[in-house]
Amino acid sequence: MVFSSLFFLFVFLPVVLAAYYLVPKRFRNACLFVFSLVFYAWGEPVYILLMLFFILFGFAAGRALEAAKTRRAKKAALAGSVCVDLGLLAFFKYAGLFADTVGRLTGRPVPLPQAALPIGISFYTFESISYVVDLYRGDAPAQKNLVDFGTYLSLFPHLIAGPIIRYRDFAPQLRNRKESLENFAEGCRRFSLGLFKKVLLADQLAQLADRVRYFGAPSALSAWLGALAFTFQIYFDFSGYSDMAIGLGRMFGFTLPENFNLPYLSQNASEFWRRWHMTLGGWFREYLYIPLGGNRCSVLKNVRNLAVVWVLTGLWHGASWNFAFWGGYWGLLIICEKLFFQKWLDRIPAFFRWLYAFLAAAVGWVFFSNTDLSAAFRTVGAMFGFAPGTDRLGLYSLATFGPVLVIAALGCSPLPAKLSRKLREGGRVGRIVWCAGFVGCFVAAVAFAAAGSYSPFLYFRF
Repeated sequence: MVFSSLFFLFVFLPVVLAAYYLVPKRFRNACLFVFSLVFYAWGEPVYILLMLFFILFGFAAGRALEAAKTRRAKKAALAGSVCVDLGLLAFFKYAGLFADTVGRLTGRPVPLPQAALPIGISFYTFESISYVVDLYRGDAPAQKNLVDFGTYLSLFPHLIAGPIIRYRDFAPQLRNRKESLENFAEGCRRFSLGLFKKVLLADQLAQLADRVRYFGAPSALSAWLGALAFTFQIYFDFSGYSDMAIGLGRMFGFTLPENFNLPYLSQNASEFWRRWHMTLGGWFREYLYIPLGGNRCSVLKNVRNLAVVWVLTGLWHGASWNFAFWGGYWGLLIICEKLFFQKWLDRIPAFFRWLYAFLAAAVGWVFFSNTDLSAAFRTVGAMFGFAPGTDRLGLYSLATFGPVLVIAALGCSPLPAKLSRKLREGGRVGRIVWCAGFVGCFVAAVAFAAAGSYSPFLYFRF
């Protein structure tokens, strides 16, 4: 079920909200738990059993950790839980990649049972690991209510594509959250903003990005237009989902973590990843980078830690070697910045620092969006002069999608937020214009959603 679908907007969500606010407060977590399972089962009824296993196993692992009397027993419970979680993730997500790679290297096919990738497994696996690690560290008590734990792991606003929620941050809200009209109104505003980003921007940009990838050997102009289209598409698609998830959480009284902070304003690679998918970066930093030693070690070990984190970050996004390459690309940039040219970057004008970071992101997205690395290299080569300058596709695409790209570029800046704030604080007329604008955007987004075809969020595949 997609947040931007008419069924979700006008059937599922109203029913959930009505049920949630009609039941007594002590049953509201149970209400959300049941509807979250329905939401997940709607698209993948078979894998509801996998979700239930994660919930039951995670709950039991937490109780075992709490009951363990010695540090050794706690470590055993933690290791067992993490191994099971990662083992299931590896089977469903990476078994095919492993079999294909071994088959290519040896010339002998490796038979493996075919299993579709359960939607959202990368996200709820990391949240399950967060739970047991937080318990082991003493950052949170074990959850004694199975329904409450199930609500944490399956809460439908963030179930499919995040934001990734650390248990220690979310646990207090399971029993002590505040539902209010103000929260609900802010949730509706945030949800509408995300719907606008997804339907009116990301889905339109996808047409250009997909068209360039389809032709395979673009001109320089087409390659740049396709790269820019995907650069903006993935931002508006994923940040739009995050806005909708955060907005839905606010409707039910939850405060979900922010996931984006104007990443295309960054001035180096490290800053980009402090602004992009912040909950994933925080998870890897908290549960992998720092336990490996972080930067409080020798230079060589710090390079090793960064390399491990970034290759795994790439593979987390998908079971294809282009994702590992993409993660290694970002890891290499960040390592080089830290070791060699950060001081040089600090001395050049801010515009050129921004241009470097933006181009680094745009080139990186070419490798991210092409599972065929040779096609990705052809596109990057075309972008930097190893192809004809223009072609009919490029000129037609520029004329057709140029205005959308300009709007997208402005949408990645602080300008929309500043304009919105100015209207809201600009007296009665400003507030009327602001409200009318939001209603108009919502109506337009619904109209486009009704007229368009099924368009899942990009991060559903992860």
